[in-house]
Amino acid sequence: MASSGLLVTGASFAAFRGMHWGLQLLPTPRSAAQDRWKWRNICVSLVHSLLTGPGALLGLSLYPQMAADPIHGHPPWALVLVAVSVGYFLADGADMLWNQTLGQAWDLLCHHLVVVSCLSIAILSDHYVGFSVVSLLLELNSACLHLRTLLLLSRQAPSLAFSVASWATLATLALFRLVPLGWLSLWLIRQHHQVPPALVVLAGTGLVTVSIMSITLGVRILVSDVLRSQPRSPIPGHKETRDTRTYCDGEPVTRDDFTLSPKN
Repeated sequence: MASSGLLVTGASFAAFRGMHWGLQLLPTPRSAAQDRWKWRNICVSLVHSLLTGPGALLGLSLYPQMAADPIHGHPPWALVLVAVSVGYFLADGADMLWNQTLGQAWDLLCHHLVVVSCLSIAILSDHYVGFSVVSLLLELNSACLHLRTLLLLSRQAPSLAFSVASWATLATLALFRLVPLGWLSLWLIRQHHQVPPALVVLAGTGLVTVSIMSITLGVRILVSDVLRSQPRSPIPGHKETRDTRTYCDGEPVTRDDFTLSPKN
């Protein structure tokens, strides 16, 4: 099974890198022209999330044994889903290294390294596939996050679409990110005697890393999209203009200088 998993991982890496290159041939929306690479990169990330997030949810619904026995219980196609995800994270890491400096991408590269290390255990050992599939539920939230980022890039904030994307991001962050992370952490604590110590450390490091990033992300989006968007009484002597109100990572900035929420 390890050889077939590695084969799927390689094919997935090639497919996602092909998407990165292929999107260079397509026009970028004029509103996102200042950051064409980011637009292309987020579009590919959205494709990955739409494949693996719903795939994990459907798989757990059809085969609940993966959650009941995260170590051994899984159908053969579940390993394919995990391998596709590993190929994507490798491709995304390569895309960041090709288009950004190490100083710009170090945090996401560390995230990708931890995720690939954890998911690769399932591919190489044919165990812990159920554990990995549960972790892919996080991609349901990532899909909303990527959509929100694309709306920011296309200057669609504030708008009804952006408001819907923001609330969907917060709702799925709680339901499909924090809940699975809590479940995985609790399972690892209770069943640590069944898992080799090295894997407990690796999985624990991954869960802590992603949990910290997820909570930080949720707070930033809550502040920038909800709390700071509430109507406020005007300050005497201060004139608020449309160009100084955007919803980007908790900082009010000008339209020509905005930041993006972290990509997971």
